Amino acid sequence: MKTGHTGNRLQNDSAAANMIEYLMVTAVTMGLLIVMLLLVNTNIMEDPANRVVYVAFTDIGNGVSTRMIDVYAISPAEGTVFTNFDIPDDIAGKDYFVEVGTRQNKVNLAMDDQYIRISRGYLTTDIALTGIGATRGVTGSTTGKGMNIICYNSSGTSSNSEVKC
Repeated sequence: MKTGHTGNRLQNDSAAANMIEYLMVTAVTMGLLIVMLLLVNTNIMEDPANRVVYVAFTDIGNGVSTRMIDVYAISPAEGTVFTNFDIPDDIAGKDYFVEVGTRQNKVNLAMDDQYIRISRGYLTTDIALTGIGATRGVTGSTTGKGMNIICYNSSGTSSNSEVKC
């Protein structure tokens, strides 16, 4: 036996070092797991869903634009035309809004652009209302719920005729 050296002291130091190492590795692993869980929701679930919603909004905008162009193509010289159409009630389980309007053209200030805007929260898609140009003023809004109506009145206002749009 060596003097001044005890065998138990070496084992106690080794046990404490192993315990500290275990706690440090566990803490770092738990920290990385928490960071990963916070990022999984955004990167793995929300981003692909937002991409799908954007594509669906673009499809809906193109469909509404096509229906409006069809009504314009068959519009009578005098009279009113109504058409009903249906768009999906919800996209990815949530409601959305469709707005048709005009805004100033940034290139040609004398002419206004007409657009269809589909939006929900911070997701927005603008589709140009092509084919009509600035020849007819279009306005209105709807949601995906129920049947939707496009109305064309040759007088340009709904107050001059018996049938109102």
